[in-house]
Amino acid sequence: MGFIKEFKEFAIKGNVMDLAIGVIIGGAFGKIVTALVTDVITPIIALFTGDPEKFNDVKLGPIKIGLFMQAVLDFIIIAFVLFLIVKAINRFKAKTPEAAPAPSATEALLTEIRDELKKK
Repeated sequence: MGFIKEFKEFAIKGNVMDLAIGVIIGGAFGKIVTALVTDVITPIIALFTGDPEKFNDVKLGPIKIGLFMQAVLDFIIIAFVLFLIVKAINRFKAKTPEAAPAPSATEALLTEIRDELKKK
């Protein structure tokens, strides 16, 4: 019964929902970036290579690398935007004050002596 109880606590805490929402938003964001690369950036690159379809047929020897280059560009854009989002979120997070350093042995001893003197 312990395993089922642990799973229930895990699912109810919201971890599963947070993960599901992240995956859904990530998929939608991936589609946006793919459209950006395919419909905006690739035609700009095609201005230099000639035909937009040529970008997909870019070869390095016998190896077609055009689609791979497009996937790498998608990844770089997604990673950069996510970096900016995380950076912005971290800026708005409440900063937790640093904990005061623990008193030295001498200070602890003096505090004890003071407390004992107050009792008398």
